[in-house]
Amino acid sequence: SVYLPMGMGVRRGTATMQGRSFIFVLVVLLAVATGVSGRTTYTGSSNTASASGHLVKPKPQTKETNTKQVPALVVFGDSIVDPGNNNAIHTIIKANFPPYGHDFGADHRPTGRFCNGRIPTDFIASKLGLKQLLPAYLQQSPNLTTHDLLTGVSFASGGTGYDPLTAQLASVISMTDQLRMFHEYKAKVRALAGDAALSEILSKGVFAVCAGSDDVANTYFTMRARSSYSHADYASLIVSHAGAFLDGLLSAGAKRVAIISMPPIGCVPSQRTLSGGMARDCSSGHNEIAEMINAGMGTTVESLKAKHQGARVVLMDIYGYLFDMMMRPEGYGFKESTLGCCGTGMMEVSVLCNGVTSAVCGDVTDYLFWDSYHPTEKAYRILVDFVYDNYLKELID
Repeated sequence: SVYLPMGMGVRRGTATMQGRSFIFVLVVLLAVATGVSGRTTYTGSSNTASASGHLVKPKPQTKETNTKQVPALVVFGDSIVDPGNNNAIHTIIKANFPPYGHDFGADHRPTGRFCNGRIPTDFIASKLGLKQLLPAYLQQSPNLTTHDLLTGVSFASGGTGYDPLTAQLASVISMTDQLRMFHEYKAKVRALAGDAALSEILSKGVFAVCAGSDDVANTYFTMRARSSYSHADYASLIVSHAGAFLDGLLSAGAKRVAIISMPPIGCVPSQRTLSGGMARDCSSGHNEIAEMINAGMGTTVESLKAKHQGARVVLMDIYGYLFDMMMRPEGYGFKESTLGCCGTGMMEVSVLCNGVTSAVCGDVTDYLFWDSYHPTEKAYRILVDFVYDNYLKELID
């Protein structure tokens, strides 16, 4: 049987219609991809800048592992941090088939991670000394063990966002439902290990949140589902919903919360294809909203810290660092940053990146992006080194 989180039942009657609309959009996107000229390799600087032109000089990579005891890593968000929750729900947004998992483990198997290998939360869990892989809360095979639950899980669902409409359109788990699942998780931990263990997780665990990209890329631009909103108004809507989610998380007892900022979403391969013209430049509109959201989130974080005394809340700003990776891939050991490794690299993502119609590039390590939307394992490792050294250390010290 398929687990349907509390609150999702009201959408069951419309899931088929929404699924069809999403399939239609995917078909249209594939048609767009095949109509664009073949792939070329990015070899140097770009004449496209973000709204702010952020450039961040990369820091030397480190392999330092936290030696202080962090009991658990608990994660909420979208496909960047979904290790396979979508495998257990009725949605077209999945990645549990080849070539996903192309470099995952010794058996190179797809797990539902939207990547060729491990995703950011796997690397963070490893750096915190918890475990090598952070499991999905809805993992069914094998079932979660007590150790899995006590050291943390991910509630993330690929395709979701802070905007409630985003999850509805994709028939995935909303941020509100993820918070409900967290309350269920707390009850399980209390039953398995007692109040003291739960208190330890809440006070010393790391709670990470990553969402917002699907709101901007899918709901606002691709599906035009919020067409009456200006860029500034939509950014405000996202910040409002994000703030409400974070307030709920802190009210549920979380004391150490790390929010991953919006990336330069207009520069990911699919958005270049859809909105960057024939030259496939970065989409300035996407990036403008992303930066507005980041600015608003900065203010929201300060308000939350004032309201929830004793809690540590940090906004991990990846915008400038990832933008630099996109503009200067060679500086990070990549050769290509405007195309994904899967298929043409221009539009393939989720069901469009599959073992039947999509070939895999020659050397995955040359690519910043695995598909047209999600970075490669190599890129994620570099990004996690950056956020760990610059943000997570201060959260756990």
